[in-house]
Amino acid sequence: MVTATYQKYILQFKRPSGTSRGVMKTKETWFLFLKDDDRFGIGECGILRGLSADDHPGYEAKLKWVCENIALGEAKLFEALVEWPSIQIGVEMAFRSLTSAEPFELYPSAFTNGTEAIPINGLIWMGDKMFMREQIAEKLKHGFTCIKMKIGAIDFETELSLLQSIRKEFSANEIELRVDANGAFSPQNALEKLKRLAALELHSIEQPIKQGQWQEMAKLCEETPLPIALDEELIGLFTSKEKKKCLETIKPQYIILKPSLVGGFKRSDEWIGMAASNSIGWWITSALESNIGLNAIAQYTFTKNSTLPQGLGTGSLFTNNIDSPLKVRNGSLHYDTHGSWNIDCSNPEF
Repeated sequence: MVTATYQKYILQFKRPSGTSRGVMKTKETWFLFLKDDDRFGIGECGILRGLSADDHPGYEAKLKWVCENIALGEAKLFEALVEWPSIQIGVEMAFRSLTSAEPFELYPSAFTNGTEAIPINGLIWMGDKMFMREQIAEKLKHGFTCIKMKIGAIDFETELSLLQSIRKEFSANEIELRVDANGAFSPQNALEKLKRLAALELHSIEQPIKQGQWQEMAKLCEETPLPIALDEELIGLFTSKEKKKCLETIKPQYIILKPSLVGGFKRSDEWIGMAASNSIGWWITSALESNIGLNAIAQYTFTKNSTLPQGLGTGSLFTNNIDSPLKVRNGSLHYDTHGSWNIDCSNPEF
């Protein structure tokens, strides 16, 4: 008989990390542990406060309900958690972990056997000009050929000059540049800013204006000289009808999937299928999970055979992350088969 428990865990940032929504010093997450005789499973419910669709009262009560009703099984629990996407992925992850030969090898592949890696983007957090410049230099030194810079927190001219300084040194063939505005632009000035950014031969911009403005975003996607990727726009869309309407109305160039925010791997598969039907590109990004969640998301991502750099480089942000075989080398995420986990699923203690 399967039994379940859960535990809260607070991840501590090595350095406060800035976005256009504010500065983060800690990140709350929850682990779901399953036991069935001598088998164990672990999943992570990676809620992102202020952004997750399930960031509302009753979160812990819902986790408790899941543990009390674990006998319902994965499929029934998953459907009952439609409006709790970060718990959906925790359930999906935990059951897959429980039934796998190894609890941390959820999707065996050339990635988990260490023979292939996943190209990822180097993430540049918001801050003052000097801090952002330091991060850029560090990513280039560590072999990244794709850099994603969060913009919208300091003034646009400063951010533009930082991007220009990279372009003066590296062509678009040498370094791919992505920017993430986190909805910081207004519909009135967005197109002008996109034109100025496009002159720097950027790959794309994520969420230039706040989500929920479908007509304004559709107009931007139609007129933009720079490919637009939807990110926050996908959060809180629970039905296939809503998702289809979103893509067919806005017609973005890309969508970005954060499995913890869109309801796990089954729901990510649904988005990928819809994107393909509408000739829309996509890539997958972690959402500040611990290495438990990042491991599962990375393994899933590898099975999707995308040729684009993915957004999976967040494992090194925390001082108290769970040690894992995940390693970033030369701009790619590797699974070190000689690495190990410092967590015992049979006796989880933090």
